[in-house]
Amino acid sequence: MTHSLRTLLHGAGLLLLGFAGLVQADPQHAITLYDEPPKYPADYRHFEYVNPDAPKGGTLRLADYGGFDSLNPFIPKGNVERRIGMVYDSLTYHAQDEPFTEYGLIAEKIEKAPDNGFVRFYINPKARFHDGRPITAEDVKFTFETLIEHGDPMYRHYYADVAQVVVEEPLKVRFDFKHRDNRELPLILGQLQILPKHWWESRDFAKTSLEAPLGSGPYRVAKLESGRSIRYERVADWWAKDLPVSRGQYNFDAIVVDYYRDMSVALEAFKGGQFDLNLEYSAKDWATGYESAALNDGRMIKKAVPNHNPVGMQAFAFNIRRPLFQDRRVREALGLLFDFEWSNKQLFFSSYKRTSSYFENSEMAAHQLPDKEELKILEPLREQLPPEVFSEVYRPPVTNGDGIIRDQKRRAYQLLQEAGYRIENDRMVGPDGKPLAFEFMLHQTNLERILLPYKRNLGELGIDMQIRRVDVPQYINRMRNRDFDMTSATWPQSNSPGNEQREFWHSSSADNPGSRNFIGLRDPAVDRLVDGLIRADSRKGLVAHARALDRALQWGFYVVPNYHVNTWRIAYWNRFGQPQKTPLYDYGLMTWWQDSDKPQPRDEAVAHKEEGR
Repeated sequence: MTHSLRTLLHGAGLLLLGFAGLVQADPQHAITLYDEPPKYPADYRHFEYVNPDAPKGGTLRLADYGGFDSLNPFIPKGNVERRIGMVYDSLTYHAQDEPFTEYGLIAEKIEKAPDNGFVRFYINPKARFHDGRPITAEDVKFTFETLIEHGDPMYRHYYADVAQVVVEEPLKVRFDFKHRDNRELPLILGQLQILPKHWWESRDFAKTSLEAPLGSGPYRVAKLESGRSIRYERVADWWAKDLPVSRGQYNFDAIVVDYYRDMSVALEAFKGGQFDLNLEYSAKDWATGYESAALNDGRMIKKAVPNHNPVGMQAFAFNIRRPLFQDRRVREALGLLFDFEWSNKQLFFSSYKRTSSYFENSEMAAHQLPDKEELKILEPLREQLPPEVFSEVYRPPVTNGDGIIRDQKRRAYQLLQEAGYRIENDRMVGPDGKPLAFEFMLHQTNLERILLPYKRNLGELGIDMQIRRVDVPQYINRMRNRDFDMTSATWPQSNSPGNEQREFWHSSSADNPGSRNFIGLRDPAVDRLVDGLIRADSRKGLVAHARALDRALQWGFYVVPNYHVNTWRIAYWNRFGQPQKTPLYDYGLMTWWQDSDKPQPRDEAVAHKEEGR
């Protein structure tokens, strides 16, 4: 068959696929993963976790870490300002009190084929970019094709099952799928942040830029100092301000973000009233860093908000592209020498829990032996997976917290001997006579105090770990180039994991510099488990596939699991109004508003200082 004939027949097949189920499909105001009814009906007025009458006004001042040199979040270059997404609207909006439901935003209606062969979006005729130009189906197609061709390689994995994008009418666009068993795909396509074709046609999308981008979202960039600060201003005539998905949200007239090189400096700035809210990641600072008169008398609030999301995996990650880490026994041995219990007691005020799952804090975590459903998934892969997957529950090593880890060292030494290592002149050397030595790359100063005890434990077995701290731009470049031995990494998870797992673990992402396959995984069994998870046809099936994948990753010893906390730790100056109800899967900052009756925190700090003179 000639190439042109194959192309013609393939195109005809796609057309048939596009029209399949057309009569039966019915446009909806929202879509869900397994076609269950959404929480909010078609005539809903607003989400229940907002105050629909929240006043507009004021300035929210925030802080961030490290700086930025780009306002283009869609390409694998530069250090992007992390809140630039506020400039853009997406086709749909993800509700913060449902696991995975998408409500119409730019797309006022969504039509999903009964056989999941396509999804069709009906553009709201009111949808506008900030320059007043309407958002059209052509903009949607342009966005998708631009991301695939010039964007971060992550998009090619995320949208790998899209066969074509068809502009059917000026306000109607259809995505046809290569396979009909990727149930998540219609929802994640709804999360596309739409770019203005007319604006980008005269610019190079593949280059980093600090030019304020044209968007259609609730905020626009008003002012910036490269790497130091950025000011967003609310779009007063935002086209979507009265939609049910928007009502009661985006209440601040301005959001200003200042960047700090050191988070300890940022904490002092927060206590001095230089910004309004701090999301705390340090257990030490959370326990002791906020003590002040302002906290005691209620001018500053410190609150732990329950987090019902999976926390995913935070870990010390091996780069198994390095020959040193390709032996599973070596990786297991190195993991045994991280004493979490001592660190938690001495460094973290016993505030953390040990992470043992890639889907921690969720029903998808493999915290028990595989059941019948999981075994059906795993059995065909038995010869390719570690035997422990089928017979044991993975648990990281546990110590008594006194810093003495003889049992763990003994087992680590045994594993290294099995892998051909030996002690020679107080150094652990391999079968090739080379020392067991590697570099741990980081950019956060506060991680060093956690690594130093680990380095000491490794050193007692003759293993040399050098800690190399680099600046943020160098860190980003080295991560993209996979130029590291070991580093700290996170893989966040949602309540409905799916296509992003290809970017995390699949062989197809191992060589893509923008992917989160930091480990360098190229495992056919893991590939099959990832594909099976993406194509799960029910919540029960999704959970079973996630647990099966979890086991394969756990017993591969690809990381040294760290720790987690199942709350958001937030501190803020008491000048905000908040809805009575907090969303289940967020702490809801964009639903807050400024209470004009309360003074600015900077004024409070100055007044308090003068009172103490």
